[in-house]
Amino acid sequence: MNLATLSPLAVLLPILGAALTFMLIRHHTAQRAVSISVLSATLLLECVLLASVWNGGTTSVTLGGWFPPWGVVLVVDQFSSLMLVVSSVVSLAVLVYATGQGMADGDEEAPVSIFHPTYLILVAGVSNAFLTGDLFNLYVGFEILLTASYVLMTLGGTGPRIRAGVTYVVVSVVSSVLFLIAIAMIYGATGTVTLADLAIKLAALDQGTQNLLHVMLLVAFGIKAAVFPLSFWLPDSYPTAPAPVTAVFAGLLTKVGVYAMVRTETLLFPGDTLNVPLMVVALLTMLVGILGALAQSDIKRLLSFTLVSHIGYMVFGLAMSSVAGLGAAVFYVAHHITVQTSLFLVTGLIERRGGSSSIDRLGGLAKLSPLLALLFFVPAMNLAGIPPFSGFLGKLGLMQAGIELGTPLAIALVVGGVVTSLLTLLAIARVWNRAFWRRPEDAEYPAEVLKTPGNIGVLPRTMVGSTVALVVVGVALTLFAGPLFKVADGSARIMLDRTAYIHSVLGDSVQVPPLRVPLPRTAGAK
Repeated sequence: MNLATLSPLAVLLPILGAALTFMLIRHHTAQRAVSISVLSATLLLECVLLASVWNGGTTSVTLGGWFPPWGVVLVVDQFSSLMLVVSSVVSLAVLVYATGQGMADGDEEAPVSIFHPTYLILVAGVSNAFLTGDLFNLYVGFEILLTASYVLMTLGGTGPRIRAGVTYVVVSVVSSVLFLIAIAMIYGATGTVTLADLAIKLAALDQGTQNLLHVMLLVAFGIKAAVFPLSFWLPDSYPTAPAPVTAVFAGLLTKVGVYAMVRTETLLFPGDTLNVPLMVVALLTMLVGILGALAQSDIKRLLSFTLVSHIGYMVFGLAMSSVAGLGAAVFYVAHHITVQTSLFLVTGLIERRGGSSSIDRLGGLAKLSPLLALLFFVPAMNLAGIPPFSGFLGKLGLMQAGIELGTPLAIALVVGGVVTSLLTLLAIARVWNRAFWRRPEDAEYPAEVLKTPGNIGVLPRTMVGSTVALVVVGVALTLFAGPLFKVADGSARIMLDRTAYIHSVLGDSVQVPPLRVPLPRTAGAK
């Protein structure tokens, strides 16, 4: 049985769940149960898809009986299925967290009637973007998740959220319009928008036309992925949303942009045409992002800047056009989705227990809530790349690939990556020393709640439990780094070779255009 035939359910289940939860608008308990059950079933399905391609292989399914290049095709390979599983694990943890917060707050911050259907639509859009083998359907996936994110970002209707939402909407619309224009130009030049078909037909265009289309797609995806200098919107937009919304945005939305960059760079524009600009962008993204983080006194804004900074590591891996670099980048994407989301969930708990997310108002949290301190410490060290966590292993793989490449710019990026990691540790240590380690009375503007005796029991158990589970998943990435690196390297080799993807969609008789650069050997941390 071709298990790829089940892949449309990864999109349909959340959409059907959204419809059902909307029908249960007056039954909050049933609505919560349905949304969690639907997302759990989706995760189980995606685990089956990942298992089916764990050792390699690429499968596809056409929708509606319309075969490529006229119809929509969904493609399941190691990269797409890994992203599906990681995104659903994170989405489920955030959903449980949000459910606990809603029950504790009486659903004022996230009204159940609005939150659950919209959240499931967001998950459907993310799944569609990861699975699609069609450039226009990728645009549709982006629009689905972005439309849902507009609603989620402005939940509660407060002034700061509306202002941040307006900025977010404007930037998202601009990037979507650029993407749509690029699609129209690509279709006008080739007569197709199917990725596998484009991989063949784009190679026949003159180099100038290819470069124009290439740059337009990179700019559109760069805005969505928040790479420098297109990342200006993110630090002002994400921190204003409710804690679970900020967490899922930080974990997933920028990574969909990174995924689109990886897929189009390896499949449509193979080679090293724009590798030098990409490396420069990666270096600037790392350094500018982390310098911005060091200037922040609010934990949510600090984490938003580290989010931007660490996107640079992923772009670095992509820009090397090697199995070692791309494999390390794939591993780092999975790691960063999990760890960054964990930290934003923990920040929500900090804000709840300490009364603020500003480190100028916090102190003594390690004594007040030892479990909360542990929940922050573990993913924070992981993000900073402290051995033996997965963040260290991913960065080590990228550094080894950069040293193997050996160009001056690659070496500069290796140095920049090390500096960024050290500055990340400095930023995290500053939060730890001020919010957790010092006495509450030493805070510049101590929050009143810090003077209230209590422990982790004052926090809703559902919120704490979901955060613990996601932190454990982050640790599990370290324990199972060997198999995960094997899958990441395998997915990198398949993507750079392109043959399996194109043949899966168009058939084995199609001749794949030769690569403009030889396929580098595999290296990196294992």
